[in-house]
Amino acid sequence: MKNALLILFIGFLGATINAQDTKAQIKFESEVIDYGEIAKGSDGVRQFKFSNTGDAPLVISRVYSSCGCTIPKKPEKPIAPGETGVIEVKYDTKRVGPIRKTITVYSNAEEATKAIKIKGTVLDKSVLEKN
Repeated sequence: MKNALLILFIGFLGATINAQDTKAQIKFESEVIDYGEIAKGSDGVRQFKFSNTGDAPLVISRVYSSCGCTIPKKPEKPIAPGETGVIEVKYDTKRVGPIRKTITVYSNAEEATKAIKIKGTVLDKSVLEKN
């Protein structure tokens, strides 16, 4: 009887450990988007494309920007294993100067916190016309 209980316990423990091994994994096509030189007032929307390369659904719980001039938008639904998703980022291009912003992605992925970045320069239209 003791042996049967021991075997059941070990089997249950093994199943529990295997269930915990399934994790979502987030893999971005690129972790940096370079706007390059863009005109003041131009379209500031860009997309970070990613895949769930793990074995469990990927749930992005929050995306946070380092500045109010950058507004990230996360997917609302879980991303199934093998599927792709998009995090949209809108930068306020009314601000002339360099762009160096970090967007932090919080999820249930193996790497629970991931930093992605945007960079570039917003130029006044008169500067662009001279070039």
